[in-house]
Amino acid sequence: MLDILIIGGGPIGLACGLAAQKAGLSFIIVEKGCLVNSLYNYPATMTFFSTSEKLEIGGVPFVTVHNKPTRNDALEYYRRVALSNNLPLNLFEEVTNVKAEGNGYIITTSKATYQARKVILSTGFYDIAVNLDIPGEDLPKVKHYYQDPHYYTSQKVVVVGSSNSAIDVALETYRKGAEVTLVVRGPEISNRVKYWVRPDIINRIKEGSIKAYFNSNLEAVREHEVDIQTPDGLLTIPNDFVMAMTGYKPNFNFLKKLGIILSEDKFIPQYNPETMETNLPGLYLAGVVCGGMDTHLWFIENSRIHADMILGDIVSKR
Repeated sequence: MLDILIIGGGPIGLACGLAAQKAGLSFIIVEKGCLVNSLYNYPATMTFFSTSEKLEIGGVPFVTVHNKPTRNDALEYYRRVALSNNLPLNLFEEVTNVKAEGNGYIITTSKATYQARKVILSTGFYDIAVNLDIPGEDLPKVKHYYQDPHYYTSQKVVVVGSSNSAIDVALETYRKGAEVTLVVRGPEISNRVKYWVRPDIINRIKEGSIKAYFNSNLEAVREHEVDIQTPDGLLTIPNDFVMAMTGYKPNFNFLKKLGIILSEDKFIPQYNPETMETNLPGLYLAGVVCGGMDTHLWFIENSRIHADMILGDIVSKR
């Protein structure tokens, strides 16, 4: 029987593995995709808001020549940390069930069955997009994930949202020759947008390079056009692609299936903030999954400490 099974091979899952290794406990990390799968699926041109030292895990220095590390910098760093420390990684293996039995848990995956005394759930929130729930959202031209702006050259692109991902998409596709229309539900660009990017998008809107509709909603998508509900009425414009940067959410159905209690409003899972243990004894949460629908509450920077909190509790109870 393993001491710990860690579900999720992102930065915080790796941090938990490093802490378990330091404590001399047996463990494996099971990840349904590639190593740091969410980071891999970030836009190819993405730059982190944080400096590199705030993204470090396990006391391993994150060295980069950039003031703000890029996606590729982060992939290189976390890969080297995982491989140089010989962390036991089971990649492309999805956990389908976790069931309490005896003094531990039985964990069923797409490839095997494991027994572990403790389970750490560090699955993030990037796998499930928040849908618009409008007609036409299932058309192939509607995208919830974005990789590279070149694909949208000379295309009419509608971007939905006003936070970092939406603004990055709007600016990058505009600079690669797309005709960009930004649809924002609120009255202005979000204050959470990176401080060096926010003036850029505001100026592009002011000069008319990017058309923006505030206090507005995308109402329907069709093959060659979209409907936007604006304060001045319903507007129909030609369109080739819709980039619905409306955010992402944890797999709440999986959490419920395991028996983790969620709050009724924002689906925040129940856990002890001092130990990160859930209402299920021996099952812990780590990272952004702790925030429920408030996915902006937890980042790599402020959830790295979860690893030491969890392992401290596990070791103290041995």
